[in-house]
Amino acid sequence: MPHKSIRVPGESHPRLRDGFDRIRREVKLPEGFPRAVTEEAEWVAEVPALPDLDRTDLPLITVDPPGSMDLDQAVHLEERPGGYRVWYAIADVAAFVRPGGAIDTEARSRGETVYMPDGRVPLHPAILSEGAASLLPGAIRPAVLWCVDLDADGRTVGADVTRALVRSRERLDYDYVQASVDTGTADGTLRLLAEIGRLRLGLERARGGVTLPTPEQEVVPDGEGYRVELRAPLDAEAWNAQISLLTGMAAASMMLDAEIGLLRVLPPAPAERIAQVRRVAAALGVPWPEGAAYGDVVHGLDPKLPEQAAFLAESTVLLRGAGYVAFNGEPPVHAGHAAVAAPYAHVTAPLRRLIDRYATEICLSVAAGEPVPEEIQRAMGELPGIMHVTGRRAGSVERACVDLVEAFVLRERVGQTFDAVVIEVDDGRPWGQVQIGDPPVVARCDGERLPLGETVRVRLTRADPATREVRFSLA
Repeated sequence: MPHKSIRVPGESHPRLRDGFDRIRREVKLPEGFPRAVTEEAEWVAEVPALPDLDRTDLPLITVDPPGSMDLDQAVHLEERPGGYRVWYAIADVAAFVRPGGAIDTEARSRGETVYMPDGRVPLHPAILSEGAASLLPGAIRPAVLWCVDLDADGRTVGADVTRALVRSRERLDYDYVQASVDTGTADGTLRLLAEIGRLRLGLERARGGVTLPTPEQEVVPDGEGYRVELRAPLDAEAWNAQISLLTGMAAASMMLDAEIGLLRVLPPAPAERIAQVRRVAAALGVPWPEGAAYGDVVHGLDPKLPEQAAFLAESTVLLRGAGYVAFNGEPPVHAGHAAVAAPYAHVTAPLRRLIDRYATEICLSVAAGEPVPEEIQRAMGELPGIMHVTGRRAGSVERACVDLVEAFVLRERVGQTFDAVVIEVDDGRPWGQVQIGDPPVVARCDGERLPLGETVRVRLTRADPATREVRFSLA
């Protein structure tokens, strides 16, 4: 399920800061770490469990948003006879976190790092997530090293995983990678990232998978006020994501073959939901040829165009219902992930997501031909429930932050009129959802018989940062 994220560069307005603080209190996000956790983190940061294998010779790099310090992944790509080899180093959080210890117990209560426009609530103490366990450039780190071989078409033909010492050479961001590829100066891993990324995106479409071009909202100063702009994702972000996806698919295959594991699953959308989204596509003028898959429809849509952005927003109902499943014995009947269009597991972000550490330990045991440790097997059954609860909490924070910022940006425009596209109607009720092009906002609109898919003129009747509510009515 894609996330609707919003970014507020620089210092937040006092009303926004107060609003973010209120969200933290409402959702009961933890403030800091208990002393026992920080003391354990300070100790294990100095004495991690180090592997015997040394692969500091690999010229790994990291690719993340600017300023990131919690670096989970480092990659090195190379050509081999008949295809490619992907080296993917993942921060070895288990080298620092002992099952049942203070850090592990606290992480199980948090589930995942929660990101907000003015900061984040991390899964692990910063001394680990931004320091001793992070794959920072120039630092020797314990890592879980995946080696995935691909054929000339980008298909996986083999995968292995082991522990190793690694050293990242550079910390790059998406803008740099994109510029290198666009200007033809990319070589080595950066050139192959674009090459392999494009191949994998093509394979994703062929098997019926989908990656939504979900834009990020950014609040920028506008005279004495603010406005919201959309930042479309770069191709480099999609290429980089494909390396993570192919690793997660390899992990899922490994666990299914061994009949023990933790999978990320998403059931196919029911027929009535697909029919609903088809009607929205027709109303918005988005072509959906007979027999075409959803991924084919959204491929190439521009989220900056109001009608296409409206369809992308509405069609995400097809990607709802993701969860986790644990199995120890016969694999689950429904083991696939509809958006990936294949079995898939989360193993590439252990600094930011609890379940990745446990799934990784299973893969390491399977690859080594050893039994999965008893403490991992005992915890497996609880993890899907933990991730469900903590994931819902993170999602509610995300939605509240978006609602707050949109209400804040529009607060001085109550009474003004806007052009909007009706993207959702509720039969029998005098309201629906509209997509405003400028600023790019989706909100409730009151009115009888709203014309689905048509452009209407609406008046802003409410924009209250205190309640985080934005409402329109037909003008």
